[in-house]
Order: sequence, then C-alpha cells, then structure tokens
Amino acid sequence: MKRYDHGLVPGRFLPPHAGHHHLVRTAVARCQRLTVLVRASSEESLPLEDRVAWMREIHPDALVVGAVDDVPVDGWDARMAVVRAAVPEPVDAVFSSEPYGEGLARALGAESVRVDPDRTRFPVSDAVVRADPAGSWDFLAAPVRAALTRRVVVLGAESTGTTTMALALADHYRRRGGVWARTRCVPEYGREYSALKLAELRAERPDATCADVAFRSADFPVIAQRQAELEEEAARDGSPVLFCDTDAFAATIWHERYMGTTSPATGGIAAHGRQHLWLLTDHRGVEFENPENPENTEGAAPRDGEHLRPWMTARFLTQLAHSGRRTAVLSGPHEERLASAVAAVDALLAEGWHFTDPLSERR
Repeated sequence: MKRYDHGLVPGRFLPPHAGHHHLVRTAVARCQRLTVLVRASSEESLPLEDRVAWMREIHPDALVVGAVDDVPVDGWDARMAVVRAAVPEPVDAVFSSEPYGEGLARALGAESVRVDPDRTRFPVSDAVVRADPAGSWDFLAAPVRAALTRRVVVLGAESTGTTTMALALADHYRRRGGVWARTRCVPEYGREYSALKLAELRAERPDATCADVAFRSADFPVIAQRQAELEEEAARDGSPVLFCDTDAFAATIWHERYMGTTSPATGGIAAHGRQHLWLLTDHRGVEFENPENPENTEGAAPRDGEHLRPWMTARFLTQLAHSGRRTAVLSGPHEERLASAVAAVDALLAEGWHFTDPLSERR
C-alpha cells in the first residue's frame, strides 16, 4: 500500500463521527505526517474551536488546524485561498470520502485517496447525526457526546428528596432501553467531601462526629469544581440525557446559606456549566428527616432545621429565575413529582438539538 509524506484530511466535522475518525486513522497509517483541516462557517451552530478541540483529543497523532470558511459554494478560488492559508506546506495526498476531495487534490497537486465513499464501514454522515443525535449516539466519541448530552439538575433544600428524584429519573430513562440504558446519575460530591473532612478530623480527634465538621468559604469552589468534573465524566460515557444530584449553581446557594455571603469563585464555576434544565424539589409536603445518629456513614453534616427550608426554596427560585435557567418546580407526592419531572425532561428532549446546516446545504 502506497505511503505518503504529508497527507491532508479536510472536512467540516459538523459534528465529528465514527466515519470521520475511520478516515483520519486510515490516513495516519499511510502518512508520515497528517494534517486535519476543520473548516467552519461563522454561521454554524457548533463553534469551530470546539470541533478543533474534539478532533485534537481524539487524534493526537495528527496536526489539527481550523479555518473559518464563509466562501459561497461557487467560490472555488476563494476556498482554495482559505485552504492554502491554513495548510501552507505541500500536500502529497488528500484523503476524503466525499467527491470534492478529488478536485481539492488536483488543485494542490496531490493524489486523491477515497476512503469508504459508500459508507459501508460506518453508515453515518454529518447530516444524519444532526437530524437524530440520539439515534446516532454510538457513532459519536466521548467529547462530542459530552457536548451534546442534555443535562438535568435536581436541586432543593435539605430533606426534599433530591437524591431520590435524581435516581428515580435515571432509572426511568434506563428502562427505555437501547442507548438510553446507559443513562447516568451524578451523585452529590458534597457528601463525599464531608466524609473526607470528617476522616481528617478523626485523625486528630477519634471521637469527632459529623456535627463537628466545619465548612469554610474556600471549601465551596472545591466542591463545585469536583461536582462539575464528575458531571463531565458522566456525560462522556452515558446516554443523551444525564441527571445530576445538585450542581455548581446549587453550591453558590449553599455558600450563601452557610457563609452568609456570595462566592465569586463558586459562581465563576457555575457560569461555565452546560446544564439545560433544573428541577427544584419543593419543601412543602415532604417530611423533614434528620438522622439522630451522629455517626451516619455518609459523613454529611447534620441537617440544621426544618425552619430553613422555606428560605432555601425561595432563594433557589429567585436565583434560578434571575439567571434565566430553565426550571420546573416539583410538588406533591413522589409519584406526582416524578411524572412532572419526566414531562419536563421529555419536553426538553423533544425540542431536539437545533443545528444549523453548512452553507453548502443551505444554498
């Protein structure tokens, strides 16, 4: 099989899928060096920098570069100027599964290498993915799945059933089978963090209990950051929907509760979140539970009183509305709350992903 010094794989990768990755890996195996050129219109909904970052992560053995390409479909000379500016070095071979690869190869004085043009190895295309991301989920790599996953946060005051609801929702969607069977639920990291603090305290005071654990302002950004990391890890490995038992935004409210002030550092982490829906568990109608055993195995601080729940619920509502976060309030018995939550999630999923097509497909 012929080998080449410098190969080129051009494409829009809108979004990248298994067919693209097969193309790149085939080219890597046949080239001393490979450049992947990601072309993107400034009007497309998936940012160029995201696509470049995804391809760099998935293909570390190739040089991945990006270029803004707003050239009309018939502007061949202008398009070649874009390509040559992004890839100034001579190219020996252009690898592509599309017919345009042959014209590009001729213009660059290179050979054209077609790879799986009939898509028999991976029966998928950009357009198919954009039309039905959930149906194409198994053709997407981890960073792309993470970007497309619809993330749902369950949050609320103490003892309002947030964990119960998050787990119930994950179980509900897993029961749908297929790709949905991989639906994940991200646990509340604050519980683990509390247990770690208790373990550290007991190293000095063996008789310490969870009631002795004290939080500082600096703890909350740590909790929020790790919560965000756990969410990102789960989104890369789950189904098209992810359920989160709290998030970095909720940590900002808990900071207010315990410290009496806002936390810019925690708020900064929350501002970079990629969640889509927040389900607020109402305190009304839920019996307050406060375990009497101070040695509870979770290490969580004891709950500090039912009288604070109305304030927490109101504060969550106010800040969710102020920040423009899409919210549904869950009230009533558990079955009613679960039905309301499923309806809200189904409505989110039914809206789809709203991709913009490439210029070539719109004109």
